[in-house]
Amino acid sequence: MLDIVGDKWSLLLVRDMLVQGKKTFKEFSNSPEGIAPGILSSRLKWLEENELITKQKLSDNQKENIYLLTEKGIELAPVITEIILWSDRNLRKQNANMYSIAEAGFNQDKVEVTEGIQNNYRRMVQSLIG
Repeated sequence: MLDIVGDKWSLLLVRDMLVQGKKTFKEFSNSPEGIAPGILSSRLKWLEENELITKQKLSDNQKENIYLLTEKGIELAPVITEIILWSDRNLRKQNANMYSIAEAGFNQDKVEVTEGIQNNYRRMVQSLIG
């Protein structure tokens, strides 16, 4: 499993999709972590090959690809939640600019937050593709 989702970029892409609703190459490219286009392409392809994401086109925009998490990818939400919580507890002091748990609503029970993240993502996908 770690060979598929254990690298920094794959986890960041899944996090950005789940928590921030990113879905296009451009949105991923504009992330503050500064992923190089070649690495981004290879990670998206890797995640797609391993069925964590799908690549689609919207009916009203056939030019741009969108990337959506599969149910298998959505099931990574508890892992992402734990990493965010651990990072906030242990790394915030060294990196004040890191992603804030407050932005993701982590002031509640983490099971509720995780389920909320998953359900919000599913609703967003449903509104996009029907």
